[in-house]
Amino acid sequence: MSLPWKIKLMISAYSRIREAAFRPDFTINRRLLNLLDTKTPPTPPSSADVSVDPSRDLWFRQYTPSNSTAAAMATATGEALPVVVYFHGGGFATNSANSVFMDSFARRVANHLRSIVISVNYRLAPEHRCPAQYDDGLDAVKFLDSVEPTCLPPGTDLGQCFIMGDSAGGNLGHHVVTRAGVCKFKRMRLRGLIAVQPFFGGEERTESEIRIGNRAPGLSVDRADWYWKAFLPRGSDRNHPAANVFGPNSARFSGSKFPNTLVVIGGSDPLQDWQRRYCEGLKSAGVGVRLVEYPNAFHGSYVFEDLPESSLMLDEIRNFMSQQLKVT
Repeated sequence: MSLPWKIKLMISAYSRIREAAFRPDFTINRRLLNLLDTKTPPTPPSSADVSVDPSRDLWFRQYTPSNSTAAAMATATGEALPVVVYFHGGGFATNSANSVFMDSFARRVANHLRSIVISVNYRLAPEHRCPAQYDDGLDAVKFLDSVEPTCLPPGTDLGQCFIMGDSAGGNLGHHVVTRAGVCKFKRMRLRGLIAVQPFFGGEERTESEIRIGNRAPGLSVDRADWYWKAFLPRGSDRNHPAANVFGPNSARFSGSKFPNTLVVIGGSDPLQDWQRRYCEGLKSAGVGVRLVEYPNAFHGSYVFEDLPESSLMLDEIRNFMSQQLKVT
């Protein structure tokens, strides 16, 4: 795979520190991992941090589009801005809403999609195992629905809300949307789910896991197995419903209240077969699914702005959102 040398260097450095920080007993040397996970503060007025529950360090960073006059127009004309509730990736065990990579990506999403982005900082495994992350995600959505409109940026329209997540965040987004189906929201209306290379799995080894294995950058099969061991309840295997959402141990899934979904797949992602099975499961339940595949994309490549697939993906997401907002 041909990649710019800067991206190769960053991936190599991260992989080395990550390998040293992830222990065989499925715990993490946080002090070592944090050497690479640089944090960045919010930059008012385009971003601000909002606390949801200090007792569990649940908060989010909200972004207002800053590369256009969107916010000013919303203030002057009452124009509505869609809301994208974003869950970052990292195997449920790494990254945070104020990590440099996640902050930069969320800011690009806000500007490119001309939307208010709510980037949720949820608890991490293995210190907090499943379902802590799902609880945090749903509680952040409920919090948004409960606050006074004046507490959100001008133009925020919770009636035009999308859930978006990449990798583990895509998995988290699915489970949050599933749980949200039984909630009675006051102003929130979920218009779509955007799952970017979502992190799903199972005990079976798929063709893409065998073929790609540990050879592609971004995520290896061995590392994915480690993440599941650190995240799932102790004693669980990868057929747990959190990982294998349409697997043998999953409850019956009803798509009646599940919104239309965009799924992004990378051709060099070992998890691509699980992502396709996810699409098939949604379709079988009556959910409208749009599948977009980038043959040269590896797992996590979307965070690198220099790679062409990153901007192409944001264009696809913007088109998907536009289409869903036309549906009454």
